[in-house]
Amino acid sequence: MQKSSTCSFMYGELTDKKTIEKVRQAFDNYESNCFQVLLYRKNRTPVWFYMQIAPIRNENDKVVLFLCTFKDITVFKQPIEDESTKGWTKFARLTRALTNSKSTNQQLTPMSRTDITSHKQSRLAEVLQLGSDILPQYKQEAPKTPPHIILHYCTFKTTWDWVILILTFYTAIMVPYNVSFKTKQNNVTWLVLDSVVDVIFLVDIVLNFHTTFVGPGGEVISDPKLIRMNYLKTWFVIDLLSCLPYDIINAFENVDEGISSLFSSLKVVRLLRLGRVARKLDHYLEYGAAVLVLLVCVFGLVAHWLACIWYSIGDYEVINEQTNTIKTDSWLYQLATSIGSPYRYNASGTGQWEGGPGKDSLYITSLYFTMTSLTTIGFGNIAPTTDGEKIFSVAMMMVGCECLSSFMSYFLDLSWLSDLIIDDQGRYCHFHLGNRISQSKS
Repeated sequence: MQKSSTCSFMYGELTDKKTIEKVRQAFDNYESNCFQVLLYRKNRTPVWFYMQIAPIRNENDKVVLFLCTFKDITVFKQPIEDESTKGWTKFARLTRALTNSKSTNQQLTPMSRTDITSHKQSRLAEVLQLGSDILPQYKQEAPKTPPHIILHYCTFKTTWDWVILILTFYTAIMVPYNVSFKTKQNNVTWLVLDSVVDVIFLVDIVLNFHTTFVGPGGEVISDPKLIRMNYLKTWFVIDLLSCLPYDIINAFENVDEGISSLFSSLKVVRLLRLGRVARKLDHYLEYGAAVLVLLVCVFGLVAHWLACIWYSIGDYEVINEQTNTIKTDSWLYQLATSIGSPYRYNASGTGQWEGGPGKDSLYITSLYFTMTSLTTIGFGNIAPTTDGEKIFSVAMMMVGCECLSSFMSYFLDLSWLSDLIIDDQGRYCHFHLGNRISQSKS
């Protein structure tokens, strides 16, 4: 109602001024207190209320909101007329009413702070919490869980979720690059790093079988059987495929090329983990800066994926395997010629084409082309020539238009919010593209 919690709009001529002042002081001083106050309904009918004020504090002992409850005690403020009080004097009936009022007040009086065991979430869990389905700060008792079950909002699980989030982004960047550029992990450092990532993803599967979740009714589910069934029906298959050690298998030199390509392609399944990341980051969408950073990251990630696909198409079409000739109009051949690293045939006696640009130059050039295409700049120094490259370029331009339109829609929404004003009659309106648009009453 956008009214004061003191309920000043319900005061009347008989409302006690001292009680009004005590209520105001309870709010100003962040105190927990209770009062008996006379308020008035909309039709000016007087009603007695037992009003309780309880400040809700966060883990820093700072008041973040107030909890106000009201109990109608009008009946205890009036003499009781029933069969048992017939023949009683007015004073006797009033004494009985006051006695019942005191008994009721004792029942309604809140417990002291020492009697309440409040469940406080740690500061780290509050700041880093990735899921929006956490317990409120004023939850009085933590749910009872078996010893081997982990609460999904505890500090350990929150920190672990951030580790998985970072490794998921690492996977989203490196998997397409390794698949497209066919980088066999002969480097021991990268092989060990990818193996550690696989082990962490495997440990995450084990933890998910022992982590609570929020049920459809908002309750915390801690039953081990229900947790296992829920995980098996949702993310288990995707998580299992994402943690298989494909890099270790590809590291062996005697692995068949077809099997190696199959394992490399299966690594792309890890990108499905981004769906869970999007769900975890959902509650950050209420912050404009966070949304802007996420949009930029998504745009860069899309450009990275498209760059890997762009190179794969060029690498597939640059050499005609049937005639064992090279296409001089391919962008890869032109890039190799321009940087002084041309393709050479049978230079080392292998009977194949060799040489060409390094993988770093190829990736940077591919990313440069996808960025210029997505932003509709297109300098033309790198252009599609083959049919496959042209078809992919058309699809990439359509993706770029969609990304830019999404960005523009978001920025227009921000300008709408920044120009929001409130007029003196309680209506809200805004100036959008120079036009004043009046809306209904707030």
